[in-house]
Amino acid sequence: MAKVVADMSMSLDGFIADPDDGVEHLFGWYDNGDIEVTTTRPDLTFHTSKASAEHLRESFADVGALICGRRLFDITNGWGGNHPVGAPVFVVTHTVPEGWPREDAPFTFVTDGPESAVRQAQAVAGDKVVAVATPTITQQLLDAGLLDEIAVNLVPVLLGEGIRFFDNLAGSPVKLEGPTVIEGTDVTHLHYRVRK
Repeated sequence: MAKVVADMSMSLDGFIADPDDGVEHLFGWYDNGDIEVTTTRPDLTFHTSKASAEHLRESFADVGALICGRRLFDITNGWGGNHPVGAPVFVVTHTVPEGWPREDAPFTFVTDGPESAVRQAQAVAGDKVVAVATPTITQQLLDAGLLDEIAVNLVPVLLGEGIRFFDNLAGSPVKLEGPTVIEGTDVTHLHYRVRK
C-alpha cells in the first residue's frame, strides 16, 4: 500500500506561507542554483543546487498521487489543469468548484473527507507515494493515524506570522523517527517517519 507523506517548504519558525498565502520567502530555493529540474509542465522548470535537484527528481518520481485541499487548489488556480508532478490530484473539498471536474485534467474532488481521499489516492498510487500538500489535511491525517512520513524543506527564514504547518493537532505529541538530512543551498531537506 502507498505510503502517505506530507511534504512542504517551511520557515524555521514553522510557517508554510505568510498571512496572505505568499510563499516567496520559502520557495527561493527552487530557483537558486545551476541544475535544471524539469516538471510535467513545460512552463515550469526549477534551477536548484545539485543536492536539491537530486532530492526533487527522486521525490517527483516517487509520487503516484497527490492530496490537497480546496484552498490550495483555488490559490494555484488548479495549477493550470496539470500539477507539476504529473500525478493524479485528489482535492478535499465541501463542494466541487464550478466548471469541474474536467475530462482533460487529472483532478478528483473528494467531498467525504480526507480519509476517503487517502483511500482513493492509495488505490491509484499503487506502490508509489501519496503526497499531501496542505497543512490542514496533514494535521487531520496525523490525528487520524493515517500519515506515514513528513518531509520538510526547511528554509532559513523567520516569517514571524502566517500559516503554520502543524497547528491544532488533537493527538499531540506526535513522535517521529529520523530525520534523514539533505543539505541544499538555502534549504535543508528533512525526512521523518511518524511513529505509530
